[in-house]
Parts: sequence; C-alpha cells; structure tokens
Amino acid sequence: MKQGLFDLSGKVAIVTGGNGGIGLGMARGLAAAGAIVAIVGRNETKSAEAVADLAKDGGKAVAVTADVKDEAAVAAMVSRIRRELGRIDILVNNAGINIRKAPDQLDLAEWDSVISTNLTSAFLCSRAVHPAMKEGGGGKIINIGSMMSIFGASFAPAYAASKGGIVQFTRSCAVAWAADNIQVNAVLPGWIDTDLTKRAREQITGLHERVLARTPAARWGEAGDFAGIATFLASSTSDFVTGTAIPVDGGYSVMG
Repeated sequence: MKQGLFDLSGKVAIVTGGNGGIGLGMARGLAAAGAIVAIVGRNETKSAEAVADLAKDGGKAVAVTADVKDEAAVAAMVSRIRRELGRIDILVNNAGINIRKAPDQLDLAEWDSVISTNLTSAFLCSRAVHPAMKEGGGGKIINIGSMMSIFGASFAPAYAASKGGIVQFTRSCAVAWAADNIQVNAVLPGWIDTDLTKRAREQITGLHERVLARTPAARWGEAGDFAGIATFLASSTSDFVTGTAIPVDGGYSVMG
C-alpha cells in the first residue's frame, strides 16, 4: 500500500486503545502504509503483543502505557512520543468502554467513567497533539464514534451520549483547526466482532440474529475492515475531507 497518495512513510501515528479490536485493525493499516505507530493503552502486556504483531508483518511500532483519561498522563505520553519519534502526524482516538444498563439503573460513577474514557480522553489527546501537528504543518485526527452516535439504545445511555458527543466534538475541531491544515473526522463502526461486542452478545438475548438480519452485508464486521478507512483518513488522499462522520457498518445504518 506504500505508494502515491496513501503513502504514510515518515509519519508518526498515535492510536489510543490500539492494542486490540478496532484500534489494532487501524494500527495495522497505518503501519502497512509506512507510518510508525505508537500503541497507547493501560495494559502493558497487550500493547507489547500488539507491537510484536505489527513488527511480524514488517510494521514499525512502539508501546506507550498511559491512562488517556488523565490530563497529566496524556501530556507525558505526547511529550514522550514527540521526543522519541520526532513528530506527531496522526491521532486515532479509539479508547473506549461501555457499561450496559438502562438509564434508571446507571449510577453517576458509571456514567462518569464511560464519558471520561470515551469522550474526555478524545478531547485531552486532541488538545495535546495540536501544537505538534500545527508546528509540523498539519495533521489528521480520527475519532471513533459508533452506530450509537446515530441511534438510541435502551442499554447504552452513557455510551450513546459519549459517541454522540464524539461527532459534535469532531465537527468543532474540524472547524477550529482547518487553518492549521488539520483534518478531523469520525468513523462510526457498526456491529464489529470485538471483545466488547462478545460481551454484548452474552448480555443481550437475540442480538446476534438481529444484527445479521439488519446488516445488508449479512455479517459482523471485523477489525481488519478498519485498515482501509484509517489509511484513507490519515493520508493526503483525504486532505479536503474534514468534519465528517463515516459509517463503517456493512450498510446497517441505511437498511430500511
């Protein structure tokens, strides 16, 4: 893939929550296109395994342990990556959790945990990388939303609120930083086969069958389905694309 407009050689990418699932799928795409990828997460073992996985396929990656909900930890993470790798060109805000409860069953601590992990972390990381991107002449920020950015779900009030917020935050940053040549876009995954959705299938009766029935592609998505969209949004191919929210869902969101 390292050719023409999709070539990311010499670029440095940060992927939060990049040690598994959608984040790792995106990291694979970025690494395959030539970027050096910083895998950021709290689980050192998983991050080391992800780096080894990328290296096995010829990718360049480093693992950085950080809690992206913590302002000081984010500042230290960005400072380290900039110091050791020299620049920051791409940020994927992928870190996320879900607590599946009805609104009346969710307590404040649970609400705060989901909002801070999914939404506040994107703000902290985006704000932290902005100076490096501006100094470098531009950059790409990719925020991970969800189908819950569009639809309501009785079992995911905090998650849906956080992912709806991601779309509006994306639009605000796109407008604010366009003059700095920073494009900011969101990706809205549909039902993807990850550890998070495995738990959802265990907790929500009939979910698997309903997803297949609603998805024109007639399958669950896979982490590998996100390599291409990550490369597109991180490369010069998308220089005139900003403020968008792109579903990657096998047609789920347009099914009548």
